Amino acid sequence: MRLVRIRILAILAVLVIAGFGAWHLLPSDEVSDAPIVVGTSDEVTSLDPAGAYDAGSWAIYSNLYQSLMTFKSGAIVPEPDAAESCAFIGQKLQTYQCKLRGDLTFSSGRKVTAADVKYSFERMLKIETDVGPAVLFPSLDTIVTEGRTITFNLSARDATFPQKLATGAGSIVDPTQYPKDKLRTGNQVDGSGPYVLKSYEPGVRAELVPNPKYRGALKKTGGQVDIRYFKGSDELQTAWTAGDVDVTHRQLPADRLSALDPGDPEQRVTEAESAEIRNLVFNVRAGAPLADKKVRQAIAWIIDRGPLVSEVYKSTVDPLYSLIPQGYIGHSTPFFDAYPEPDPVRARKLMEQAGVEIPLRITFAHRDDDANKEETAELVRQLEKDGLFKVTEKAVEWQAFQKGYAAGAYDAYTVGWLPDYPDPDTFSQPLVGRDSSLHNGYVSTKMDALIAATQQFGDRSRTSADFKELQELVGEDVPLVPLWQKKDYVVSKSSVSGSQYLSDGTGIWRLWELSRI
Repeated sequence: MRLVRIRILAILAVLVIAGFGAWHLLPSDEVSDAPIVVGTSDEVTSLDPAGAYDAGSWAIYSNLYQSLMTFKSGAIVPEPDAAESCAFIGQKLQTYQCKLRGDLTFSSGRKVTAADVKYSFERMLKIETDVGPAVLFPSLDTIVTEGRTITFNLSARDATFPQKLATGAGSIVDPTQYPKDKLRTGNQVDGSGPYVLKSYEPGVRAELVPNPKYRGALKKTGGQVDIRYFKGSDELQTAWTAGDVDVTHRQLPADRLSALDPGDPEQRVTEAESAEIRNLVFNVRAGAPLADKKVRQAIAWIIDRGPLVSEVYKSTVDPLYSLIPQGYIGHSTPFFDAYPEPDPVRARKLMEQAGVEIPLRITFAHRDDDANKEETAELVRQLEKDGLFKVTEKAVEWQAFQKGYAAGAYDAYTVGWLPDYPDPDTFSQPLVGRDSSLHNGYVSTKMDALIAATQQFGDRSRTSADFKELQELVGEDVPLVPLWQKKDYVVSKSSVSGSQYLSDGTGIWRLWELSRI
């Protein structure tokens, strides 16, 4: 399991500068009750949890909706939230049972029932949107309820099922407000989480107020929070510099992050080792330019992570040579072992063996924001510099980009990935399993068998060998090329406390931890 190591670069626990004032440490009678403004360049694809599987959407879900289980900051084992208790029944890891709390209500005032939990899961699986979370539950067979008891019957062993319940995919919705066969439209949310959505303007802002009816794992909820959405890191930087936001997360520009001053008394900076990764993904469907794995292996021989790390991201990321990042069980370095350094001669030979036209013309797509432009320019430069590829770049708005790669519209595209739960399974089945969330057409019977093998054991240390073999297969088939693993940065004004708990690199936003001092 990943051990989350948090370094507080600027902490105002001890003040030695005369006259600075103890009011910076202790609440005063004049603490502002104004909403805390959190800025991010992430986007929300849908307010309906059946319709999105991305960091921006799941961040807000964890505040507005409730799941049966949840993760506390830094925890690797989930605990009950909407549930009173949960456990596997028997030793087969194919029957999981939860007892729902009896005191839950939706923000509308309607009581939450076990039937609502069943409805939420069956609805999400039935709608099965291209960019939705149904891919997380390939083995979920039937759901049975009796009173407050919910029983999940799985078609195969899955030791990670409790962790999947703790994600945004497990969000419980009100059946009277969420249609069973289509996504809910509009800007309203009816959940039972620690916050209520007061107002929402897509791509601009979301106003969240504490939910007085919340009951669950949290002992208390926080104050009012305003989330401001920015089109890119440069816009976020402008707002931070102007003092328009109190907390920034995901993400200030790399040059700004690399230049953060730990001694600046006006801000707090939290840098955490993170499991956020980024991959260069290939469309491997039959007839696509990159359908032949020799061509994809050629690209693996071309990619040079050094300039990406040092020049594009100013050493705020680390090079990644595997599907599973550092800090997780089974992490290995198959892309370093097989492709230790760029070799265009080997790349050309592989492309000649594949019998493709050189230069091979491909489309390369990415999300249209400033954070991706410099990275894309460097990757395109590497692909074209030895005359092996001719690249047509496409910068696409986020939601259209997701639909585009799901439909096979691009030959290559870059996608970031945050873990859904602290287990290496979150990097395997959703990324390289059958019907993966990347929608790149990759199918491998051997890969499916390896994924199934890793889900057999409650003792996750026993999965290491299978995960290493799985990663070696990724290095051989090259459905994607891992690029980097990112540190997680949260920057806040010194008048805001709790920012060090906002994120632990798993994509959950603990907005309730924020307060003014």
